Amino acid sequence: MIRDLFVDMVDFHKDSSVITKIRLSRIALFKDLMASLPRPVKILDVGGTELFWERMGFADDENYQITILNLSRTEPHHSNISLVVGDARDMSDFEDEAFDVAFSNSVIEHVGGPTEQRQMAEEVMRVGKGYFVQTPNRSFPFEPHYLFPLFQFFPLGLKVFLIRRWYPRISDKDEATKAAKSVRLLSRREVADLFPDGKIRDEKLLGMTSSFIVYGGW
Repeated sequence: MIRDLFVDMVDFHKDSSVITKIRLSRIALFKDLMASLPRPVKILDVGGTELFWERMGFADDENYQITILNLSRTEPHHSNISLVVGDARDMSDFEDEAFDVAFSNSVIEHVGGPTEQRQMAEEVMRVGKGYFVQTPNRSFPFEPHYLFPLFQFFPLGLKVFLIRRWYPRISDKDEATKAAKSVRLLSRREVADLFPDGKIRDEKLLGMTSSFIVYGGW
C-alpha cells in the first residue's frame, strides 16, 4: 500500500501527480532564468527524453532549439527537438559553450561513481554558457527510484534482495544487481563540490528536501 502511494506520487504521466507539479515548478524557474536570453535558445538536454519536453510545454516551440543526448538514438517527433548519441561523461563532439544552456534532469546520479559524476559535471559546465542540473537528495528518506525508506544506505546484497521482491521487481539476480549499482545519489556537499560556482535550490516534498537544483553561468 505504501509503495502504491509513492508510485502514484512519482507518476510523471499524471497531471495531478506530485512529481509533475514539482517538475512544472522546476521548469518555471528554468524559464525565468532564460527570460533574458535571445531567441531561439539553444538547449542541450543531457540524458533526457522528448516526453519530458512535451509534458513541460516546449515541444514545437521554435523559441527553443533542443538537442537531447543519450546513449542510444530514437527518431524525433518535434520540429524543434533533435536526438543525438553521446555520453554525458565525454561530450567532446561539442565545442566549448556550444549551447546557451546545458540542462540535465535526474541523470548525474546514474553515470557511475564520483569520478564519472565529476566528468559529467565538468562537461556540462564546458558545453553550456549556462547550466541547470537537478538530482535527488541522498538524505531524503525515500529513495526515488526504488521507493523504499532509506534504500540508498543499504548494503548491496540487501538492495538486490529488495529489488527482486519489492519494486520494480527484477527477478533476475544479475539484472537486479546491475540496477542496484546504477544509482549513486548525491549529498548537498557533493553537489556544491561538483558545481563550485553554482547556486543550489532545494525542492521540497513532504516538507523535506527531496532534490537539488544547481544552476550557474546566467
